[in-house]
Amino acid sequence: MTEDVVELDRVVKRFGSITALDTVTLGFARGTFTAVMGPSGSGKSTLLQAAAGLERPTAGAVRVAGTDLGSLSETRLTLLRREKIGFVFQAFNLLSSLSAEQNVALPLRLAGRRPARREVRAVLAAVGLADRARHRPAELSGGQQQRVAIARAIITRPDVLFADEPTGALDSRTGREVLALLRSMVERQGQTIVMVTHDPFAAAHADRVVFLADGRVAGEMAAPTPQAVAERMTGLEAAEVPR
Repeated sequence: MTEDVVELDRVVKRFGSITALDTVTLGFARGTFTAVMGPSGSGKSTLLQAAAGLERPTAGAVRVAGTDLGSLSETRLTLLRREKIGFVFQAFNLLSSLSAEQNVALPLRLAGRRPARREVRAVLAAVGLADRARHRPAELSGGQQQRVAIARAIITRPDVLFADEPTGALDSRTGREVLALLRSMVERQGQTIVMVTHDPFAAAHADRVVFLADGRVAGEMAAPTPQAVAERMTGLEAAEVPR
């Protein structure tokens, strides 16, 4: 049986009187690609942030690579995130004053390591940007910037890569290229990826889709197709009851 790299055990997350996650239990197996979908306000981003240790749950437990995040101090949690977790955002979040290779090397520098240029160049080559190492973000297309962001997220060889709407700011062709890159990382390198998306086409690149509604798991789908995902989402949105 494939081990779960990330485990959520009866996780509850409240923000004041709002329950964003309601007793969520999920596992994400090593070397798999999972998409998380749901109507607006269903808890998708909160799930990602709790699983990545960016939000501490109100109740329940989150484990990454066997470590209970709730048992860690803020300092140790920060160190674990640097070593075991990669995160890719919709908005890229690159530093405009740094070149592509400097942006990619940043997590290693923050961890007190002196990055080897060949190591950084190898990761850039892996995302198809071997010839863009010295370019700054303003000199790159949106798709290239997202590839730099992905390279930055995987330079530490994390156990899991979280992606929050990674194609949301890209045109459809560039989005397909980024999704194909993520898919290849799973198949060729055994990377574990958990991606929040609203796009059925993007979700169809995953091995499975987890659906959320009102902060709860509302079902799963293996071997998803865009049409099947869209139909499930239509049903969830039609059944959604305002809180």
